[in-house]
Amino acid sequence: MATDASTELSGTAALKDAGDGVRARNLARLLRRVHLEGPQSRAQLTAATGLNRSTVADLVAELVGDGWVVERDPDPAGRVGRPSPVVEAAPRTVVIAVNPEVDAVEIAAIDLARRVAVRERIEVELPSADAVTELVAEVLSRWTNGELDGSRVVGIGVAVPGLVRQADGLVRNAPHLGWVDAPVRASIARATGLPVAVGNDASLGALAEHLFGAARGADDVVYLNGGPSGIGGGIIVHGIAVGGVGGYAGEFGQNRVRTDDAATLEDEVSRARLLHALGLTGADDAALADAIAASADEAVGAECGRQRGILAQALADAVNILDPAVVVLGGFLALLVELDPEGFAEQVATSAMAENAEDLRILPASLAADRLLLGAAELAFTAVGVI
Repeated sequence: MATDASTELSGTAALKDAGDGVRARNLARLLRRVHLEGPQSRAQLTAATGLNRSTVADLVAELVGDGWVVERDPDPAGRVGRPSPVVEAAPRTVVIAVNPEVDAVEIAAIDLARRVAVRERIEVELPSADAVTELVAEVLSRWTNGELDGSRVVGIGVAVPGLVRQADGLVRNAPHLGWVDAPVRASIARATGLPVAVGNDASLGALAEHLFGAARGADDVVYLNGGPSGIGGGIIVHGIAVGGVGGYAGEFGQNRVRTDDAATLEDEVSRARLLHALGLTGADDAALADAIAASADEAVGAECGRQRGILAQALADAVNILDPAVVVLGGFLALLVELDPEGFAEQVATSAMAENAEDLRILPASLAADRLLLGAAELAFTAVGVI
């Protein structure tokens, strides 16, 4: 699914864009370089952008003055001559990332260097859209008077397990949460006074893994995430997130897997089915992985094998259609694959066209529990015109 970039912009949040469009673009180029590549010396920024040294120095000074970056002296070890100052993301400028799920709402403050300043998981069963708005406002108020005292919060990004309309960020349908046409972006913006952007959680996970995780460096990616709310997906083609006309692309979990009934992929490949086979009422991904590894029950092994076979066929279909370089699997889907990665890759290759599967890599998501929050933070920074 596509992310939503519509937001109520704050003049203090966005980079300066009045008057000199070239300068604004160059400011964004430098800031994005620091964001994606980490701390950069002025010399590195000069070489990467092709701008002259005085222009880079002037742009960096503006970014420092506006609170986006800080400068520090480089490590003197092994250096000869005059050192070039190192530019890095300012740790006190953050966005708030939010991920509501069926059993909890997770909230974090994240800076441009992807450092998590503070994080909180609030357990609540099937939170309503209004409840999420109230929680975000309450946590933000508490943090700004506590852990984030002295920090600058520039925006909020929300990763929702459901269909998000690209045009305005309206949550059209989050079935597992029971949300229909929920104006989450507008309500959180009113409650906090901050710019807010909303996107589908799996698409944001795909974005994070593409930029910073397992799929970094790959421009054609299929991402599937398995969580408490089912299976969602994201698609990257030629380095660009694909959302479709309304922003709803990537709903792999809703694909039918049988012709004799209405069973979907997420009906048959299911975290709940794994928990039931194990006799558990609940478990996070780490506990679920441990339980599967420790089980000698043939029924558990059979259920894992059944789900792996259905997932392999679904991925083979996606590979035939999209021809990705990398497939990234997150959540409990990664646990299923990691039981036998080579065997699973062979299952996919057997069902896919040989040419499409030749150089395909199937990888577990590498950002672990951070992937959806990092994707929400990326959406927030992008939507307010920072990067």
